[in-house]
Amino acid sequence: MITTIIDHRPDLQIVGARVYSDNKDGADVGALVGRNPIGVSASADVAKILATQADCVLYAPRRTSIDDVCALLASGKDVATTAFLFHPRRIAPSDAERILDACRSGDSTVHGSGLNPGNLSGVLPLALSGMSRTIDKITVQERADWSVYESTSITFDGMAFGQPMEEINPSTNEFLAFNSTLFTEQVWFLADALNAGIDEVTATVEAVPATADHQIFDHVLRAGTTAGQRWRWSGRRGGDVLVEIETLWTVGGEYPDHWPTPEHGWTLTIEGDPSMRAHFFCLASFGRAASIEEHVRSASVATAMQVLNAVPVVCAAPAGVATMADLPLIRSHTGFGNGSTVVPR
Repeated sequence: MITTIIDHRPDLQIVGARVYSDNKDGADVGALVGRNPIGVSASADVAKILATQADCVLYAPRRTSIDDVCALLASGKDVATTAFLFHPRRIAPSDAERILDACRSGDSTVHGSGLNPGNLSGVLPLALSGMSRTIDKITVQERADWSVYESTSITFDGMAFGQPMEEINPSTNEFLAFNSTLFTEQVWFLADALNAGIDEVTATVEAVPATADHQIFDHVLRAGTTAGQRWRWSGRRGGDVLVEIETLWTVGGEYPDHWPTPEHGWTLTIEGDPSMRAHFFCLASFGRAASIEEHVRSASVATAMQVLNAVPVVCAAPAGVATMADLPLIRSHTGFGNGSTVVPR
């Protein structure tokens, strides 16, 4: 986000940045991201961040904190986040009330979005629903091989790949538990936005073993340990599944024969009148050669831009919660980069 603001967004001014390690405290924000100094120092001091005169905070930490977000909102800063709060009306009631109180206190707005959860399981289904007469079921499938992600601490410690299969469940560790709440929240979001009237959202997972050892960067995935996780977050009304998010995640290049076989990426299916299907795949380029690292990074860019491009409308929104259903369609601010284009009347 910082490099995009420096390189492409003269309409936005960076006035501060929070860092989480002492060796970055006080460093110039531009230098931290490989750009020329911009004259703004990063800080590990939360009090300094709260005292900064900012209109909006882009909140994207590895570990989220309701306390931090509430403090930012209460200080009068809008918050746009890729990390959580995609549908705050369906989080724990005590946390939801704290968020709303902070928004009222600071006359501020909070918005959560990204890729998935985010645009692909929020904005895109709502956009396509505009062509629906009636909807019977919405399914979002994500198929991904985690072998390409260099952060093996997330893959093996957070996602618990390589662990015994019987240990994989929504409460295996803090990471999986938090991840499951995000997708549960997203199912509620779609159901609420499209009047599904569901009774509950459940989470289930099927773990499958590796048939051989696989070297994944600095880690070895052992045969017999978890190499695949098929998660389903299902929103039901009267026992019938109306909204479902399914993730088909693997490591090591193996894929179970009995699993569904959508294309890699994200597939949205709307059963109804009419029925429709859309597939999304994100790469660094479809026309030039690019490294696997560039291709992997493209999804992170898409996630960040969904929120960065939303900053002006978040700042213009009424105080309170602004979900993907509340805001107008977010489009690229920079676009083709020709800022002098005049549209004929």
